Amino acid sequence: ARGFSLEGLAAAMGGLVTKQALSKYEGGKAQPSLRVLTTLARALRAKTLELYRPPDVQVEVLAFRKKAQLGKKERERVENLVTRMLEDRARLQDLIGQEGEMDIPVKAMSVRTLVAVEAVADELRERWNLGSDPVAQMADVLENHGVHVAEIDAGEHFDGLAAVARDDDGKVRAAAVVSRRGLAGARQRLNLAHELGHLVLKPGKAVDEEKAAFRFGAAFLAPASMLRSEVGTRRSTIGLDELLLLKRRYGISLQALVHRLHDLGVISDLHARQWWRTINTHGWKKVEPEETPCEEPQWLRRTTLRAFSEGLLTAGEAEALLGERVEEHASASLVQRRAFMRLPIEERRRLLLQQAHTMTGHYQRDSGWREFAAAESGNE
Repeated sequence: ARGFSLEGLAAAMGGLVTKQALSKYEGGKAQPSLRVLTTLARALRAKTLELYRPPDVQVEVLAFRKKAQLGKKERERVENLVTRMLEDRARLQDLIGQEGEMDIPVKAMSVRTLVAVEAVADELRERWNLGSDPVAQMADVLENHGVHVAEIDAGEHFDGLAAVARDDDGKVRAAAVVSRRGLAGARQRLNLAHELGHLVLKPGKAVDEEKAAFRFGAAFLAPASMLRSEVGTRRSTIGLDELLLLKRRYGISLQALVHRLHDLGVISDLHARQWWRTINTHGWKKVEPEETPCEEPQWLRRTTLRAFSEGLLTAGEAEALLGERVEEHASASLVQRRAFMRLPIEERRRLLLQQAHTMTGHYQRDSGWREFAAAESGNE
């Protein structure tokens, strides 16, 4: 390690870690935290990325929703795109120390009937402390619990997919739900909730996996008890104005609401068919009234800019992740602060004292601040 013994390197790091810990890092038996990695790089006069070992993961697509017209080449393109995306995100979350923050029971929630899916959706809502209110931002909820949310450019024959990245021991290191870019917000939200269903559900042999995932998505966004308390347990009819109010409240489409009310037995088969004919007649399968805006996932941008600001990613690496230009001067103030903190403590004290004397002289010469302070005091 650049001429250092492990003991000498531990000393050069200010005693942040022991030589035993350094030995474990060197042998690959443990991973250093972000703080340790940065301090280690500084002691070795190396870039943090030079010391970072990206996780070795295998991406597995758990569910791929598509129409029959989607060709083999397009499916392979989408799967390859998602594989690279999830590998990059697993690397990024590991780099900043978020590898243990995923809170999702992957393929762990068993269901033997479609009706049982309702209780599972409620269970996950309770686990995530979502309370009894509708989900305001589905993308935020997923990202806050360690599920990556991605949108990709794809044709209309692609609907969505769910995928996980596992390490050599089979442990899930990252999970993702993917939707097609450009969907209306209500459809996007149900797509994300549907793919979440594919991630967590473990359907029995008698349960159709697609129907279970759809039921889960609708139940997660519009829980049965909540919906019944607002519309009643049984209705002979329900009007457009009321459905639009429910659409605004729950953020799901008119089509999904009709399906949901029918699944819960609130409306009859006949009334559901009447509504589906109305939806077809008005072309609402493609564009509905009062479309909601699409949600924007934030984790990738926020985390990439954080890693860039911390010096863990180069501008080129950050741009490759985001697909847009990153201003290199954005982290200049951080660089200056770090340079200051690397100075000997006596030099830091000298500079701070010099700055204090400078500001004292400024205040003595400028009486405006006294007038401002007096005015503020008089307003209290």
